[in-house]
Amino acid sequence: MKKTLTSLLCAAVSLTLLSLACGEGSPPQVPQPLEDGGVLWTECSPEGAREDCSQGESCIFVASHDRHLCVRACDSQTACEHPDAVCCPSSGEEAEGGHCVPSNACVPTDAGVDGGSNEETDGGALEDGGTSTDDGGTQEEDAGVDPEPDAGTDPEPDAGVDPEPDAGTEPDAGTDAGTDAGTDAGTDAGTDGGTDAGHTPIRVMASNLSSGNYQSYDPGHGIRLIKGVDPDIVLMQEFNYGSNSAADIRSLVDQIAPGFHYSRETGAQIPNGIISRWPIIQFGQWPDPQVSNRDFAWARIDIPGPRDLWAVSVHLLTSSSSNRNAEAQAIVNQVRSQIPEDDYLVIGGDLNTDSFSESCFATFRQVVTTAGPHPADHNGNTGTNRNRNKPYDQVLVDQDLRQYQQATVIGSSTFPNGLVLDSRTYRPLSEIAPVQSGDSSSSNMQHMGVVKDFLVPNF
Repeated sequence: MKKTLTSLLCAAVSLTLLSLACGEGSPPQVPQPLEDGGVLWTECSPEGAREDCSQGESCIFVASHDRHLCVRACDSQTACEHPDAVCCPSSGEEAEGGHCVPSNACVPTDAGVDGGSNEETDGGALEDGGTSTDDGGTQEEDAGVDPEPDAGTDPEPDAGVDPEPDAGTEPDAGTDAGTDAGTDAGTDAGTDGGTDAGHTPIRVMASNLSSGNYQSYDPGHGIRLIKGVDPDIVLMQEFNYGSNSAADIRSLVDQIAPGFHYSRETGAQIPNGIISRWPIIQFGQWPDPQVSNRDFAWARIDIPGPRDLWAVSVHLLTSSSSNRNAEAQAIVNQVRSQIPEDDYLVIGGDLNTDSFSESCFATFRQVVTTAGPHPADHNGNTGTNRNRNKPYDQVLVDQDLRQYQQATVIGSSTFPNGLVLDSRTYRPLSEIAPVQSGDSSSSNMQHMGVVKDFLVPNF
């Protein structure tokens, strides 16, 4: 489907900021965040251009901004893509050929505009607390009574947009101002996940990998496990770190993947969230009808190509299969009412399911595929709990995305149906550095990470 109107308008405004490079118009000001979250050009340095800029972009000095910026290059042989802009000849010693700018900015050499944007929303600190009706396991213990269990829930769930998406947005390279908007999209890491002209590889990981005594990623075991498999999108559970300030959460994300975007639910004791290589253009949370210390976090991700990817990070109860089925039905109802059928969908995280025969899988089957074969470790074991005998954790996608699933390949290891990551069985560990052999058996580590890979067309 077409991208959201907000994204297209933001892209057009951002491109206009470069019109001075073509010698026309009044000098633009240094870009500031827009009211809806904004799009900012990515600042770069000539020495680190390969890390700062995405594939197909150049790091050039733009005099009107008095800085180096990443812009998409074009020439008579390599045109822009969008019909409302042109390939404008560049000026300056460091610029060669041309760059994509709005069509009224200069005399065109060809038509087009770069459709991508680095839209940023900002995230905030968690308000701790919450009483859980979950009674299973040390990771599910209560940490207090939540005086406002619905805090942070989007008051307009059908709109699908956070009411304050730009609160605290920072125009610099991914630093967080520390406000509580519930989401930080950071800045792009300067890579495109291997995107080529035709397809984009996307690695999705389910991660309830907190450890230690506080359902937190502080001890570092989970950070290493995620970092070791280099995912593009992470469905996070128990998304706690440090004091849960915005700066601490930004630090956690940057330890996993510097500059990645993220969204994280507010008003939760053990919040869910999403980390993404690509911009998060909408986000929010859907109420969990069975528990008060967390909701279901969702994000709409602007992956390359005409379709968006909707990611839903969930953490179902341990208390009973009937409660889990009720939670699954609540998610299905939200998906059907809010997510366009022609976009991609992934639902994943900690389902706490005892077997694949549980009713919640049949319920989820209304919107995603749940049939095997399922991800496994080197030994072919599909269990994801600590004892490796229950399918707690899942990455479930709709049929549109499932058709593009491919084997997960890490180093010399190939996992045809995806990977269950257990540091106790993975060999050689050097393939997933910095993972250590004891990470998956660390104190209160009750889950394994689950990874699936997809090769999605850009058309």
